[in-house]
Order: sequence, then structure tokens, then C-alpha cells
Amino acid sequence: MKRIRRASTKPELLIRQELHRRGLRFRINHPALPGRPDIVFTKARLAVFVDGCFWHQCPEHGVMPKNNREWWQAKLRRNVERDREKDAALTALGWQVLHFWEHEDPTAVAEELEQRWRHLRPPAEPPS
Repeated sequence: MKRIRRASTKPELLIRQELHRRGLRFRINHPALPGRPDIVFTKARLAVFVDGCFWHQCPEHGVMPKNNREWWQAKLRRNVERDREKDAALTALGWQVLHFWEHEDPTAVAEELEQRWRHLRPPAEPPS
């Protein structure tokens, strides 16, 4: 388990690369926010998590190990509960939260994020 990356996984990197190519700028793993979201658009107050299919129980690809099944069920169920707790904490602070699965197309994810970002960002101040 030590080898499992907590941040900057391949799916995250592909999404970040596509966002950067589109000219969007963001913070990664913002330490001041609950759950340290993977991608954060601070001015738009948009927090993004890229969830792994195994660790967050993807309905399509989540697989339950056969060995030590009860322990894994409790562990993975707690991960999902923690996700909901982070979402609630961020929402209470006025943030919008989006989750994407690691298997989703990075270009499609970036497109959805760009549209949401454009909708949420504050209007630009007129030059003085």
C-alpha cells in the first residue's frame, strides 16, 4: 500500500494537462480545504476530486477483494463516508464540489470543468 499514490495520479495528471492546455489555472491539493481537493479553482470556489475506482467503490469498476472481505468492506465504506463528509464541509464553506472517476475521459472531464468554471467565476473587473 505504500506504493499507492495519494496525489498526482495518472488520471489527475491527464486532466490537469488538458485544463492547462485550455488556459485554465488552478491549485492542486489545496492544504487549507477539507479533504485537500485534487484540483481547486479558488476564485470560482470549485473543488474537484478524481476518485480511484477501487478506493471509492465505483459502481462500474469497483471490485471487492475476496480475502479479508469484512475488513475491506468496512475500509471502503468508510472511504465513501469520508468523501461525503468532505463534500458537506466544503459545501458549508461555500464551495461547489465535483467528483470524477479515474476511468473518465480526461478531455470530457476538462470540458465539463471549463464550462462549470466559466459559469462560476466572478465577473472581471473593468479597467480603471
